[in-house]
Amino acid sequence: MTIAESPIAVVLGAVLLDLVLGDPRALPHPVVGIGELISSLEGPLRRLIPNARAAGILLLVITVGASYALAASLIYAAYLLAPAAGLLVSLYLAWVSLAARSLHLESARVVRALQEGDLPAARVALSYIVGRETAELDEPEIIRGAVETVAENTGDGVIAPLFYLVLGGPALAIAYKAVNTLDSMVGYKNERYLEFGWASARFDDVANYLPARLTGVLMVLVAPLCGLNGGGAWRILRRDGRNHSSPNSGFPEAAAAGALGVRLGGANRYFGKIVEKPTIGDPLLPLSQESYAGVVRLMYGSEALLVVGWGVLVAPFHL
Repeated sequence: MTIAESPIAVVLGAVLLDLVLGDPRALPHPVVGIGELISSLEGPLRRLIPNARAAGILLLVITVGASYALAASLIYAAYLLAPAAGLLVSLYLAWVSLAARSLHLESARVVRALQEGDLPAARVALSYIVGRETAELDEPEIIRGAVETVAENTGDGVIAPLFYLVLGGPALAIAYKAVNTLDSMVGYKNERYLEFGWASARFDDVANYLPARLTGVLMVLVAPLCGLNGGGAWRILRRDGRNHSSPNSGFPEAAAAGALGVRLGGANRYFGKIVEKPTIGDPLLPLSQESYAGVVRLMYGSEALLVVGWGVLVAPFHL
């Protein structure tokens, strides 16, 4: 096997490209195309199939199937052209499926504004990465929002796509991104999407089931290496991992809360109404900018541990 055909080269190259360059906004992005496909299919499917749930199931099948097929076809065609071309296409598709650097940069804008003493700017920056209302939040609540976002998205924005990348290559990682995009676009529990988005929301839960729990375990293992509390991470993961409306998001949030010694969850305001959510973790330490720095270390450490673990346990069989 040449380096152009090696999954090791693709995985390591993609992780490094993401860490160094982040999201390639100036280049064509598969997620943008997936989003446009979803938007273009919604109207015709609703008109074609009166049953909204059935139409949503077909949307899921078409979107995920087409995303996987197109990615696999592009890789195959590129390898037929030249091994180097195949490697480049594989690298690009793997790279854009990962989001560690962009998650760090977007959340860091919140903390940077706090460091500059600009509370209104921090609230605005947080509003770009959370769904709750942020206009009246004080600094600890802003920090809580940033920590929760990084912890949760470590699961579905970093570990999950990396999990599917090492499991089935770039095409499977892109298929996962299609599932994730479907959930973000139609997976709402409102009048418009309750039935139409049902299949997308449920399938996203299924796709994230193993990665979410893996993320929690990775955070526990890497916490001591990040100067955080591994024992606390394990204790809170086991106790509070299911204290969340999502069947998956609570696991990385619980591990992070335990590692940091903070309490997450609680009251959030949505559309003018206070929503009380279960709390996660114990308030051993106040939520602070150091809490945010710690969860960022957990994110990168978990990603590194998964890559190293895969390299040690699985990659030698591909050599």
